[in-house]
Parts: sequence; C-alpha cells; structure tokens
Amino acid sequence: MLFEIGRAIREARKKRKVSQAELGKAVGMSRTTIGQIENGTVQEIGARKLIRLLESLELELRVRPGGKPPTLEELREEGTR
Repeated sequence: MLFEIGRAIREARKKRKVSQAELGKAVGMSRTTIGQIENGTVQEIGARKLIRLLESLELELRVRPGGKPPTLEELREEGTR
C-alpha cells in the first residue's frame, strides 16, 4: 500500500514539475523523507504528515475494505484522474 501511495505522490509531484526538495520545504519534510515515501521505503510517517503531503498535491487518502476488488464507481473515478 505504501508503494502505491508513494507512486501516486511521485506522479503528482512530477506532473506539477516540483522537485522533492521543493515539496519537502513546502510541507516541512526533508527531501530524503519525500524520496523514501515515493519509493515506499519510509520507516514511519504520521497520518497528519501524510495527509498534509497529499493535500499539497491535491490528492486524498481513501479507506475501503481490504481484500475486495474495486467497485465500478471506484474504477470510473480512476479513469477520470
């Protein structure tokens, strides 16, 4: 799951043409931490920090039951992003 979140963060950051260092400065994190999040190797990150990071890139974190395939509505939403 962290790898998928990191990948979405990397894609959104690159789409906005922002460096890891610039993003880190904007949200109060180091460039190293941003890199670890993007690579899915971060050891620990608080929920508030993660949400702040996602919001800065106009992303949101969603929660749904694990082990179930996505709904048709979720797939449609993915296609519009």
